[in-house]
Amino acid sequence: MDAMTRPALNRDYERRPYWHATMPPLHDRAGRQLPDSVDVAIVGGGYTGVAAARKLALQGAKAVLLEARTLGWGASTRNGGIIHPGYKWGVPALIRRYGHDLARAIFLESMEAMDLVTGLIRDNDIDAELRTNGWLELAWAPGHAAEFDMEATALESFGMTARVVPKADLHAEIGTDAYHGGLAIAPGGILHPGKWFAGLVGLAERAGADLHESTPVLSIRRQGDGRFVVETSRGAILARDVLVAMNGYTDGAAPSVRRRIVPIGSYIIATEPLPADVAHEVSPTGRAYFDTRNFLSYWHVSADRRLIFGGRVSFMPTTTDRTAKLLHGRMLDIHPQVAGHRIDYSWGGKVAMTFDRMPHIGRLG
Repeated sequence: MDAMTRPALNRDYERRPYWHATMPPLHDRAGRQLPDSVDVAIVGGGYTGVAAARKLALQGAKAVLLEARTLGWGASTRNGGIIHPGYKWGVPALIRRYGHDLARAIFLESMEAMDLVTGLIRDNDIDAELRTNGWLELAWAPGHAAEFDMEATALESFGMTARVVPKADLHAEIGTDAYHGGLAIAPGGILHPGKWFAGLVGLAERAGADLHESTPVLSIRRQGDGRFVVETSRGAILARDVLVAMNGYTDGAAPSVRRRIVPIGSYIIATEPLPADVAHEVSPTGRAYFDTRNFLSYWHVSADRRLIFGGRVSFMPTTTDRTAKLLHGRMLDIHPQVAGHRIDYSWGGKVAMTFDRMPHIGRLG
């Protein structure tokens, strides 16, 4: 849609995540007594921290989770709600970097992670609005579409289902003329990050996890006996091991982790609920979508028919209002049929990017 003919963005949207507005409330976990010593201190109360606290509790370890703000305040309840295996590097690039066998092993670890999430949701009847219809990667440039055949072959060699969708057939998958082809991939899908997180917190606490909010960690230092002193705003805790799980919000409490990552902002808008026919035109298959541009876009239609549209619109610090305007314009360029429908929510958050664009898990010091 031409910029001159786009409807203006309404400015009375809520400046908070849609997921926060529609997730179950989490009770206050601030001010509870901290333990003097633990087997493991976990710094960060997002998916990684809460999942680790649950696992350690199930194994009988004494662990404490320390969250500076409220549980799930960061990326865990600010993301786009898309769940799928894989990494920033596509499968052909993984094979070039690591060789076929190691690349396959690395990729299958991401499959196992996705299966863990979907299994916990299904086995524990968590209402996370999970839909496993796969996802569609969309070619922003003709050259990107030309690479999809090779990517599909590589994905299938790793046990995935992948199908190249020519430009002429895209309307069966998505209501747009903005792209040069697609790659439909399964498994994968969509969920409500806030509802999933609330369910995960419930699983962790039923397992006996000790979760604390409003407890910033100020420093972590190793003693002569190998144990760690974790200094918090509410006192010190002695720990045999420390798990740092702050991702894009890693601060000066863990400088050795902080210098290994670059926090990148990602931003999202959510429309009002769309009429059923418009929602179906946008997303006939109920898939998740993302494209191949450098500042990628990602989107899906939620269970209540909102278009959840996100992207990285700036590497520089920006504002919710500025990014809402940019995302709104990009959204209408892709889906002009949504023009005239209001934006109800706009928000952003930070995710950690490593220098080689791969996840890093290991021991420091």
